[in-house]
Amino acid sequence: MEKNFHEKVKRAQKGDKEALLELIMEQKEDYYHLAYAFMKNPEDALDVLEDMILKVYENIHRLKKAEAFYSWSNTILVNCCKGSLRKKKKVIPFKELPEEAYVESFSEQDDLIAFESHLSGLNPKYQEVLRLRFLLDMEYEKIAQILEIPLGTVKSRIHTGLKKLRERLGVAGYE
Repeated sequence: MEKNFHEKVKRAQKGDKEALLELIMEQKEDYYHLAYAFMKNPEDALDVLEDMILKVYENIHRLKKAEAFYSWSNTILVNCCKGSLRKKKKVIPFKELPEEAYVESFSEQDDLIAFESHLSGLNPKYQEVLRLRFLLDMEYEKIAQILEIPLGTVKSRIHTGLKKLRERLGVAGYE
């Protein structure tokens, strides 16, 4: 990480709102994609982003290592998403996604819709890891950090989730 980044984090920890805003704006697209993956619509994604920014501002003094800022703030964002979904009693599955969401990860929009349709039938804990891994292309370690679960649990949930997804799709022979 560059020196400027560490300085921004230190300034933000001392209450500099401008420094915090700069840090967040540098990763705004990543934050938005993560929020959208959970919330499924732009308005809800922006709402949880606002909640996340407030929580980060209120708690940044607790951050021990400057280089952990983004993984720490991503964890806060995921927790804000989960809290919002609990309040709304929403289920995490994708349904009725607008066309602009995650098209880059799939060659055809129809493939994306089919994937999401089958994904929505799985347990939310499997949906969560599969969504982060395959729709947002996150590494296992990053998923473990964000969800605050062990790396082995991430791998197990992805393996089991894919197995269940294959069963739903009627695909055999990929063990």
